Amino acid sequence: MLIIDSHLDLAFNALQLNRDLTLPAATVRTHDSVAHHEAYGACTTTFPELRRGGIGIVFGTVMSRLDPNDRWTRTGMYTQDQCYAVGRGHAAYYQVMERQGLLRFIRNSRDLDQMAAAWQHPQADTPFGLVLAMESADPILGPDNVQEWYDLGLRVVSISHYGVSAYSHGTGTEGGLLPTAKPLLDALRAARIIVDMTHLTDQAHWEVLECYDGPVCASHHNCRALVPGQRQLSNEMIRSIAERGGVIGTALDAWMLDPGWKRKTPANQQRTAATLETVADHIDHTAQLMGTARHCGIGTDLDGGYGQEQSPRDLNTIADLQNLAPILSQRGYSTADVEGILAGNWINLLKEVWG
Repeated sequence: MLIIDSHLDLAFNALQLNRDLTLPAATVRTHDSVAHHEAYGACTTTFPELRRGGIGIVFGTVMSRLDPNDRWTRTGMYTQDQCYAVGRGHAAYYQVMERQGLLRFIRNSRDLDQMAAAWQHPQADTPFGLVLAMESADPILGPDNVQEWYDLGLRVVSISHYGVSAYSHGTGTEGGLLPTAKPLLDALRAARIIVDMTHLTDQAHWEVLECYDGPVCASHHNCRALVPGQRQLSNEMIRSIAERGGVIGTALDAWMLDPGWKRKTPANQQRTAATLETVADHIDHTAQLMGTARHCGIGTDLDGGYGQEQSPRDLNTIADLQNLAPILSQRGYSTADVEGILAGNWINLLKEVWG
């Protein structure tokens, strides 16, 4: 089955981590230094692994944020101008991959239909479809910069990430939207760019929904009812996104799946209890809560600053996502529901927004 992954930090891995994503993950692992491996874990996601797993369409991110204290991901910057420049570099990486024929930007419904059709019977050289997304809106210099990013292909934007962005408080902080947020949200709505609710604080989540009536999603979020913590969505938040027609992509980071995961312990010194069955638990929770699977999707965040050691223990590379299909079927989900969770629900949301 075709799989759509709604959150992959591919350009971050290629540029910040200096990984050649045209190679198999096993080869990339041999290229990483010991220190690099200990910091970011074993690579799980490259283009050959995506092809093996039938993940034909991805939301590939531009990722940079205001965070002068960031010593981990190296995406934290001192100024918003730097965030813009890093973001343009990430966009340029995808443009080069498109020039090489490896991927193709998806900018509208026609592009989406063509790529979805191509991946029903993919060939060895079928390009990947890429929906350009942004994790933290800091690379957007202001409302008057939205059109430039739209022309580059940007179609999904989260307002914050970790810490406090130029527009909002985010994960690990307390607070809401900043005064700069409303004009940006107005510009995003005018451009029909989907607002990604991922990484917002609770306060900011509700403030966005109060002042913004455009399309929303949660690209990589799990359920607070199963794993406590601010980074997860409460049942009320899940309902609020679903009621706006949004889709929630279940993430595969162990600390969002396994309540026993110790964040201060290195990933290579512990073993998660989470498996792909645990991933299905979060999908199932949302489906049962809403009485439908139409708002469920996959947004793995694989290699988003962590590796195989911090992923479900029965997942070696992203190609193993295909193993989710039989798990969902065994839980009683129809073929149509499974196809929707793996890809169709994201397709429907994008087509509804784009017309």
